[in-house]
Amino acid sequence: MDVIIVDDDPAVCDLISTIVKRFYTWGEVIPFSDTEEALKYCKGRDIGVAIFIVDVFLGGVSGFYFLDEVEERFPTAHSDAIIITGNASDDIVNMCIASDVNHLLEKPVKPYALQLAVRAIAEKYLKFAKRLFQDPDFAKNVSGI
Repeated sequence: MDVIIVDDDPAVCDLISTIVKRFYTWGEVIPFSDTEEALKYCKGRDIGVAIFIVDVFLGGVSGFYFLDEVEERFPTAHSDAIIITGNASDDIVNMCIASDVNHLLEKPVKPYALQLAVRAIAEKYLKFAKRLFQDPDFAKNVSGI
């Protein structure tokens, strides 16, 4: 499962990418400071899952708009997203809640907070995969859905 980082500030995007690359081993870390390039990349991928780390303000669009736009290819984009912002106001918190985003971090991002948020998202998939391998009855029930 890849981590896709979108922040229109190249320095912040590089910093977050560097932090994530230090601990993340379950997929690639793919940073974008150009929102259009990130949208093109995401829309060109097969349907799947990824962890998204997205700035709340991306130049002319919002991070929530970005997640809406990639949802066709990544159906769990909102619940697998970490929104980052310079100021976590009540409005931004309410937008996260309304958009099914459960992780919000303020800049400057603390590396441990970012690691815990990424691990929380990755862990749900790792636990699910482990259960599929260890419990044949559960796997059979899931394959019938």
